[in-house]
Amino acid sequence: MEQVFAPWRIEWVRRGKEYDGCVFCRMRDTDDDRDERVVARSSHSFVVLNNSPYNPGHVMVVPHEHTGEYEELDDETLLDHAQLKQATFDALRASFDPDGFNAGLNLGEGAGGSIEEHLHTHIVPRWEGDTNFMPVTSDTKVVVQALEESYEELREGFASLEMTEDDGDGAVRLR
Repeated sequence: MEQVFAPWRIEWVRRGKEYDGCVFCRMRDTDDDRDERVVARSSHSFVVLNNSPYNPGHVMVVPHEHTGEYEELDDETLLDHAQLKQATFDALRASFDPDGFNAGLNLGEGAGGSIEEHLHTHIVPRWEGDTNFMPVTSDTKVVVQALEESYEELREGFASLEMTEDDGDGAVRLR
């Protein structure tokens, strides 16, 4: 059995929230962006930290509309989603200074996504040399930053963008 010491995860485990519906719809409708780790919002989409990140700053850009079919999004939602992705790249650059990104959608069961009923775009910051011996020798990925720290850094990155408004707590809003 592989074990990785991650004491920061206990907060997530203990939160005790039961929810029968779509996790992304819950995040869309939350009154507590910080608790749900929603970092930024626009009129038709939002950005949330991935609770099982591949790297620090791994986020998902999620349209409000509950659909797993990309073709079902209307033009206004598509444009909003694209603009929020652009802002997310800018905020990640300001916050984490990555050398590049992996970005994409997992559409349909065969694509390997774990939440196929509500589409979302993953954006993963990458750095040259960000791999090490752990995945090779022990099939274990080490994430080097707690989610709370990633949240604060990325929130500051969004707040630094000219197209955003910051109320000082919770998600930053795109104008």
